[in-house]
Amino acid sequence: MVRNVAGLLPELEEEDFYLLSGVEQGMRFSEWVQREKLPKFANLPEEEVDYRLERCLKRGLIEKKTIQYEGYTLQFEGYDVLALRALVEQDTIAEFGSPLGVGKESDVYEVKSYKPLALKYHREGYTNFREVHKERDYTSDNDHVSWMYTARKAAEREHRILEELYPDVAVPQPIGQNRHAIVMEKMDGVELSRTRLEDAQVLGVLELLLSEMARAYAAGYVHADMSEYNVFVNEEGVKIFDWPQAVPTDHENAGEFLRRDLTNVVGYFRRKYPQHVPDDLASDDLARAIEAESFESLERYV
Repeated sequence: MVRNVAGLLPELEEEDFYLLSGVEQGMRFSEWVQREKLPKFANLPEEEVDYRLERCLKRGLIEKKTIQYEGYTLQFEGYDVLALRALVEQDTIAEFGSPLGVGKESDVYEVKSYKPLALKYHREGYTNFREVHKERDYTSDNDHVSWMYTARKAAEREHRILEELYPDVAVPQPIGQNRHAIVMEKMDGVELSRTRLEDAQVLGVLELLLSEMARAYAAGYVHADMSEYNVFVNEEGVKIFDWPQAVPTDHENAGEFLRRDLTNVVGYFRRKYPQHVPDDLASDDLARAIEAESFESLERYV
């Protein structure tokens, strides 16, 4: 888990952000930014750069490394600070709250504006950059990439997909995005994996989930990573989250991903509620109905 840096905002000065932005700009060309290039990138005089480097190093926002040259790179905390400050200046968020969830590829915090919201920092590539770069479509068109680029592209992609799906599909309402951070509505309810449904609710919730997957397909997307860990359930229904890896329905592997998603969902319900989910409920049949945009209810399958 990357450290929460919200408490640093009040003590950082304008010139600190110039320095951080300068390192960010330099990282477009190289993972480690040469010290002599920072005055130009940060638009600061030489002596000011030295002072700001010391302040940012002390706070763990950047890292220094001496190779053939003295170089500096952003830590994720430094990138967090830049995104957080931008979102505050845009009046997207006003207060920072407690953690809502910490995952392998994201950290989510409660934030407040006119109502409680959720701030999601994308962490793709921070610990497994090579694997993410190889597997994710949004990194494949750039020769020089870094964890920073990978995380930002993931956030931009997820925000765009949410905008396209909401409100026709039950996904979190997107509110704003900057760098690797997304602000969205805070979801009410409980993660499906931690929910114990009543007997009378099982098929109803499964049908709701399949219907939302069908709506997403009709809107042009397959989630491509569906599981019980990215579905929220409450009294009003279900909500599907985590969409950065979604693929458009015209993707060459969309059918394969759809069937895998359906197998994951049906398999979870079958394992947890075996007495309610028939063994002959077939993912292929469901996939064909969704692809034909003819899925209406579970009645014809159970």
